[in-house]
Amino acid sequence: MKTTTLILGCGDIGMVLGGRLLEAGHRVVGARRNVKALEGSGIEAVAADFSDPATLATLPDADVLVYVASADRFEEDAYRAAYPAGLKAVLAEFASRDRTPRHVFFVSSTSVYAQREGEAVDEASPAEPTGFSGILMCEAEEALIQHSLPGSVVRFSGIYGPGRDRLIRQVGEGRIAAASPTMYTNRIHRDDCAGVLAHLIGLALADADEPLHDLYLASDCEPAPLHEVMTWLAKQLKVEATETIQSPLRRRASKRCDNSRLLDSGYVFRYPSYREGYAHVLKEGGFLAEKA
Repeated sequence: MKTTTLILGCGDIGMVLGGRLLEAGHRVVGARRNVKALEGSGIEAVAADFSDPATLATLPDADVLVYVASADRFEEDAYRAAYPAGLKAVLAEFASRDRTPRHVFFVSSTSVYAQREGEAVDEASPAEPTGFSGILMCEAEEALIQHSLPGSVVRFSGIYGPGRDRLIRQVGEGRIAAASPTMYTNRIHRDDCAGVLAHLIGLALADADEPLHDLYLASDCEPAPLHEVMTWLAKQLKVEATETIQSPLRRRASKRCDNSRLLDSGYVFRYPSYREGYAHVLKEGGFLAEKA
């Protein structure tokens, strides 16, 4: 029988992941409110509202669950519904079944770290968020880690890629972050997000001697000052800075994410730094042609 992977909140990352798993021979089911976006993808579509127990009961049994839902707005109620409440409801539903999943993955965020002075952080670093988004994300993480179902939390850093080009647009307008004080940024290309999840799913299904860790930090191999990243982009776009951005981030943070645990597991990044990743986005997105 084919391995069945159920992607809960099957949006951009979920669809790329689903494509990779289909190539690997999985049966892939994608659950989301609006399933129209899944048409023609090869992913079996199921309409679901994770806050509705009746909806959850219609979801098929699966060997692997990937919970990659997102809040529909930056408000406390939306975050509570999407993360701790939604994940807890899914865990309760699948734990009650005769056939339980072999592994559950919850996609979280490095925004749970409160460090902001350029500190290096890894899976052992304290996560002590003060804002509602980080607090609720931590609550969801703990719900999975403490649950009877085997599971792993994957914390992604700043995701960029097709359609996620805000930084490129800012630089294209001549706006660049200040060089001082140094503000470190951590990034991961969307395709590596899918790659990391596919890699960890493979490990979970391999029944290796070493079980998966309950937490992985997923960020590329080169934390870098935001000024450096934006200056590099300006050079590629052939634009000159005309405005210095003093506070370019909605929630100020500066840390350096250490992905050693992920690398030790055998994952190889397609885009190991912002240079390779953004070079691909610039080319595929037509940004270089716009400036030619």
